[in-house]
Amino acid sequence: MTKDEDNFHWLITTASLTMTSAFDVILRDLKNKIYHPIYLLEGEEPYYIDIISDYIENHLLPETERSFNQTVLYGKDTSANEIRQRAMNYPMFSNYQVIIVKEAQMLKKWDELLPYIEKPVKTTILVLCHRYENIDKRTKVGKALHSNAVVMTTRKLYENQIPDWIQHYLAERNLKVEPKAASLIVEFVGNELSKVSNELEKLILNIKTGSQITIEDIEKNIGISKEYNTFELTKAIGFRDVKKVNLIINYFVANPKANSMVFTLGSLYTYFSKLYLLQYEKPINDSDMAALLGVRAFPIILNEYKAALKNFSLEKVEEIFYLLQQYDLRSKGINDSGTPEGALLKELTYKILH
Repeated sequence: MTKDEDNFHWLITTASLTMTSAFDVILRDLKNKIYHPIYLLEGEEPYYIDIISDYIENHLLPETERSFNQTVLYGKDTSANEIRQRAMNYPMFSNYQVIIVKEAQMLKKWDELLPYIEKPVKTTILVLCHRYENIDKRTKVGKALHSNAVVMTTRKLYENQIPDWIQHYLAERNLKVEPKAASLIVEFVGNELSKVSNELEKLILNIKTGSQITIEDIEKNIGISKEYNTFELTKAIGFRDVKKVNLIINYFVANPKANSMVFTLGSLYTYFSKLYLLQYEKPINDSDMAALLGVRAFPIILNEYKAALKNFSLEKVEEIFYLLQQYDLRSKGINDSGTPEGALLKELTYKILH
């Protein structure tokens, strides 16, 4: 291995789909047995961190060698000094030893690991899984890791980026998905990629290769109601369809496990944040509107927002933000004597619509 290879450094971000190819390069190198002494897997989005660390744990060493040469540690139960001492050992009857530190963000006294980071043992593969946050690059350890390790830094995708991520994920498995169906998954699951991928795998097991996934497929295989969900709720509110809003809220009240108060409030806040942006920026055409929303210019989606723009002024949206804040507090027992969530939702939507 050359000196340049010793300092091999990848910076990967999940902020755009184009960077997923860089993630694939790291996995490809691992599969081709191109290894490096230290891997720092850090960032807000644990999905890619887990994939790489799991692959290393399950594939780098033959099963017969793992008992002697593979160690899995946890940040809260170990120390930087123990990691350094283990990493300085040499493998037994193998070319490499593997040390994986999970939940490394909980590790104390990182400075004790600095001498090893600056001069790692070539026969040790040390994997630091620093989930949900990044190493401070201003520290000596942070600078050393970013100079001497393979670094993968991930960021959370925004919810408006997840539908494209879903399409990409399914395309790799020779499947397509209706845009509205992808949005429905996001509304139900959120932007945590591990949860999204788990739901997609449920779909993949029951969908014929080459097919297009529809809302009906989601309702059947994931259990999301195509008629009674927060996606349809915000749509009904946008059109001021009082009857439909009441039907959905009544469904939520009767099925509290289907949509929690926290989830519904979060969806309403996201929806009205987009509406506020449109009211404030006043886009002059569909392309500008789609760009502001972070979506593709599908007429059905843009028409829904156009209707909502007519029904909710900038001042009304500001009032709704205040309502959402107040009802969030009330749902947590603040300034409220214990009103049931269903009653709070009914009050809130009534005030939004009137």
